[in-house]
Amino acid sequence: MATVSAETFVNAPTKLAYRAFTNSTSLREWLCDVATVEKHPKGRMYLWWRGDFYSSGHYLELDEDKCIRFRWYSNNDSAPTDVTVSMMEKDGGTLVHLDHDVPNDPSWSKVAESLHQNWVESLENLKSVLETGVDLRIATRPMLGIVPGDFTEEQALALGVPVREGLRLDGLVDGMGAQKAGLQRDDVIVEMAGHPIRSDANSLPTAIAGKKGGDTIEVVYYRGPEKKTINMELSKRPMPDVPFSAAELAQKVRELFEPALDELEKCFEGFSDDEAMTRPDPKEWSALEIVAHLVQTERFNSTFLTSLIDGYELTTDGFGSNVTAQVEATVKANPSIKLMLDMLRRTVDEVLIYTELISADFTANKGSYYRYGFNLLQPNFHINAHMEQIKDTLAAARK
Repeated sequence: MATVSAETFVNAPTKLAYRAFTNSTSLREWLCDVATVEKHPKGRMYLWWRGDFYSSGHYLELDEDKCIRFRWYSNNDSAPTDVTVSMMEKDGGTLVHLDHDVPNDPSWSKVAESLHQNWVESLENLKSVLETGVDLRIATRPMLGIVPGDFTEEQALALGVPVREGLRLDGLVDGMGAQKAGLQRDDVIVEMAGHPIRSDANSLPTAIAGKKGGDTIEVVYYRGPEKKTINMELSKRPMPDVPFSAAELAQKVRELFEPALDELEKCFEGFSDDEAMTRPDPKEWSALEIVAHLVQTERFNSTFLTSLIDGYELTTDGFGSNVTAQVEATVKANPSIKLMLDMLRRTVDEVLIYTELISADFTANKGSYYRYGFNLLQPNFHINAHMEQIKDTLAAARK
């Protein structure tokens, strides 16, 4: 056998380093995109990365906070191999050492080189996540400056787009690559950097994998029936400064939300409840159903936080789709402008109060805490994109 080795010193307790290899949520934060594991000998260990790469194995040995051994069998390997990870307390932190045993065979030499590079980079990311919360894979990933939307059969027909697979833009972020390149709301992207873009949300990050801010890529899209091609410069990703105080985080998020909610409420001034509940088309949402969608988004934030605290994050292959019956039910339960806008504010308040109540133990788990804070501290792309949609919907209802 030959051994591929990598090592890093992490300024974090051994229990968090151990958790990083034995908890599904923690594994996603530094190593892979989706994980599902059972923390016991012979317990499954399935790891998946965007694209087609995965490893399907199981735990062989577990010595809590000290050592882990697991079977590694990726879809690129001709045979299973074993990985041993040891953790040792050192200088107030943890020395993490990893050995990946592979066959001592010429056919495995390139595999061994790739494994070494990937483990070195992954342990570097583990160090960043445990010490600062920052996932380097996200920090170096470029931003497109788009707000993705649903792309249904009905929308394709209404827009005159001749394809049924692609990414429809709900909005664009001022000053970022997509807007600068000339993309507009309701454009449907079908190809990016030579990769097809489908309605499946995973096709987008796969297309720009390995790209960085400042790179230029080719984008193919439909504007109505016309197919167009442009070159777009990818924007660098701004990483928010997430305070490692739950109270400070909640206050910082509130300062982002308040002006956006005030502006949203102004959109409804002078309109009746009937107008706010009128759909411009039977297959489109009313203005209040759009507000209900924003309510559901905040409810998801609460669910997301709970899953991170519990360490049982929901596993999905994408973002799913919007279910009209859900937003319709929210409006039927709150059938007026006042009730729906009050509901949105109360839901935001609940998320922020929940954030204030985050325990010190969870804050110490910097990878999960930063990911939650990162999610909340994004500029109001979502609300602002739907603000224009609400204005258009109300205007259509008045005609």
